[in-house]
Amino acid sequence: MRSPHVERVTVMTNAKITVCGKGEYCAAWRLPTYVLVTPARNEVGTIELTIRSMIAQTAKPLRWVIVSDGSTDGTDELVARYVAQHAWIRLVRSPERTERHFAGKVQAFNSGFALLKDLPYDVVGNLDADISFAEDYMAFLVGKFAERPRLGVAGTPFREGDAQYDYRFTSLEHVSGACQLFRRACFAEIGGYRPLKVGGIDLVAVTTARMHGWETRTFTEKVCLHHRKMGTGQHRTLMVAYKGGYHDYLMGVHPLWQFLRSVYQTTRPPYLIGGALLLIGYCWAMVTGPEKPVTPEFVAFRRREQVARLLQRFRRPLGGGVSA
Repeated sequence: MRSPHVERVTVMTNAKITVCGKGEYCAAWRLPTYVLVTPARNEVGTIELTIRSMIAQTAKPLRWVIVSDGSTDGTDELVARYVAQHAWIRLVRSPERTERHFAGKVQAFNSGFALLKDLPYDVVGNLDADISFAEDYMAFLVGKFAERPRLGVAGTPFREGDAQYDYRFTSLEHVSGACQLFRRACFAEIGGYRPLKVGGIDLVAVTTARMHGWETRTFTEKVCLHHRKMGTGQHRTLMVAYKGGYHDYLMGVHPLWQFLRSVYQTTRPPYLIGGALLLIGYCWAMVTGPEKPVTPEFVAFRRREQVARLLQRFRRPLGGGVSA
């Protein structure tokens, strides 16, 4: 019988996870099977890095569906070359759209997801077409679902150049949309991704999972690299701050949380004006009263979480901030 004080050693392989206690106990269970969907719109400059990362994985998916969302830049031709070499990769093309909005990504995801319904998978993931990662990345993540029975959503931080979220101040319960893996039962229970034109699709999915009692977690032991650089011009940065505040209101952010977040943002580039615009965008939305795309239950749940995090933060020594 295993001693409760025996050191726990975990060994991952492509087929299973083995947990051993220094020779006293050894049990093995299968690594959960997984499938992936990647919506891609004109990603010829980055998607090959993602494909090469997936081909190198020690634990490969049952199937990976890449959905070309009306691409016109050669994305389809590039992906097709790899499809011809790897039977577990599929390419689907969606018709070109004249209207650009965030819901289009969900529509593309769903067209790929529909091709996976008959497969015996345990975990389904949404994978962006502009990231790369180490060869044990997927084995690490899907292994977490075997270790934690109530884990509903899992991911890692993403790094862009030298920039990465500081998880001393950002909740580990949020999972970045760059790579989100869902337990199959969790994804079904939340109804999948909601096609929100205003964005916030990833946030809504992860928060809704917690509303249903699932654990959501970012595991900082691994990272993925983001290769699409965001605009860095001053005008764009300021507009992003204003629109970010407006969007925070739509997503049900608590007013006190937003005020403190705006104050915190004044300590980061572009400093005072960025934090001010974040708060102005939120206040303008509060005054004009646009309809929120999320339910009152979602707003109430998110605000309860934010108040709880603030209370927890204020019980700690000063020096932290509110960044997400």
